[in-house]
Amino acid sequence: QVQLVETGGGLVQPGGSLRLSCAASGSRFSINAMGWYRQAPGKQREVVAEITIGGSTNYKDSVKGRFTISRDSAKNTVHLQMNSLKPEDTAVYYCNVNLFDLVQFLRTTYWGQGTQVTVSS
Repeated sequence: QVQLVETGGGLVQPGGSLRLSCAASGSRFSINAMGWYRQAPGKQREVVAEITIGGSTNYKDSVKGRFTISRDSAKNTVHLQMNSLKPEDTAVYYCNVNLFDLVQFLRTTYWGQGTQVTVSS
């Protein structure tokens, strides 16, 4: 079993910054990709940013140039640096990890518990 622990959400004024972190721990695994999704009230969950094991990144168009995803492979941790935040970025942000479980010998996806990000004056 793998556990994901997210930190870093909160309330920030428009134009401000926040940094989200997600750490994976548990049984033996090999991470393929890590990412961040978000879900605003009344809307579907959407991908915000992803990073592969090779370091390739992909961003939602509306966050390009403002958000940066990075990973610390040694610590099985992914970060999302969010700058120039806008009210429309308000949502619950979820960490997503796609990995190969070396104990159960299968590929699977885990989700974090979610962390609230509120951008408001």
